[in-house]
Amino acid sequence: MMSLSEPELKNLSLDSKPAEPTNHISSCSSIDRTRFVGNLNITSDDQEPLLKEDGHRFVLFPIKYHEIWASYKRAEASFWTAEEIDLSKDMHDWDNKLNADEKHFIKHVLAFFAASDGIVNENLIERFSGEVQVAEARCFYGFQIMMENIHSEVYSLLIDTYVREPTERAHLFDAIDTIPCIRKKADWALTWISDKKSTFGERLIAFAAVEGIFFSGSFASIFWLKKRGLMPGLTFSNELISRDEGLHTDFACLLFTHLERRPHPDTVQAIIAQAVEIEKEFLSDALPCKLIGMNADLMCQYIEFVADRLLVALGNEKFYNATNPFDFMEMISLSGKTNFFEKRVSDYAKAGVMTRSRGEDGAEAKEAGGGGMFSLDEDF
Repeated sequence: MMSLSEPELKNLSLDSKPAEPTNHISSCSSIDRTRFVGNLNITSDDQEPLLKEDGHRFVLFPIKYHEIWASYKRAEASFWTAEEIDLSKDMHDWDNKLNADEKHFIKHVLAFFAASDGIVNENLIERFSGEVQVAEARCFYGFQIMMENIHSEVYSLLIDTYVREPTERAHLFDAIDTIPCIRKKADWALTWISDKKSTFGERLIAFAAVEGIFFSGSFASIFWLKKRGLMPGLTFSNELISRDEGLHTDFACLLFTHLERRPHPDTVQAIIAQAVEIEKEFLSDALPCKLIGMNADLMCQYIEFVADRLLVALGNEKFYNATNPFDFMEMISLSGKTNFFEKRVSDYAKAGVMTRSRGEDGAEAKEAGGGGMFSLDEDF
């Protein structure tokens, strides 16, 4: 594989350039907030059943929202910890099998992931957990916050393990401030957290895009390393984390369907399209996937494919009509062809939890587990 020269590599990192100002695709101010579908008698978020203050929100039973509860039990059954990731074999591959381009790519992807999980948690803690009044959904968000902490710990451990030089390590840990291509993605997400004019539904779409689109290309790039038999600790953690993020994206789509007044499909498409353009730029220009031998055009097609999946899960029509160009991703099902509870990429599920959940509430669990859930690999 052809390796880029050292000067080219430095240019790709964009580390020496100041952060670029956000443009029209990275601002939520360009979204039309005047159009909605559903119950148009609802004029503000605090009138939404999911968001309306409820005196029963402190008591869990009786379960009212069975699909939401089933999503929580599904997440609970997938619990794992950072200590279960074995990195002992990765350093041999890092030192002997990866070239400078591949190391550069992996380090910057890990830097993005390490920062992004903290941003997702910032939104959950600062906004969503306080806004949602339904106890079943609060259970899910509480568990998601814990899992995002575990993801962040794993990414930090990976950087700490692979990057031996303290100054470079600190540079990667501070990626939001030091690496503009990562800052651009972070700025888009942070803008949605701080925006006081956006509705809950709009922000739900935006963070479904963060976890479903901003992560998708990077997940695929690490699965590409798995296909090549490299970095078993990194790729196994990627399986676990991508599965979790699929569940989180599913949950965002599920809550969206429970909103009685939802953003217009054009608004949904506009928000998703913003995320797609930022992600394409990230993996084709700013941190090109060609560094690890992946085709940039196919990566852009894959991002469009994932975006179509997300659009359909949010009730829209496909916009890009893209097919999955990566055959190796057909083996990675987050919620589709292979039942998540019957065949896992790992054996860490707490089977007793799900057996009990399905036994007590079988119809609802079945309904919640099928149909229009978001997936990174499944074709239509």
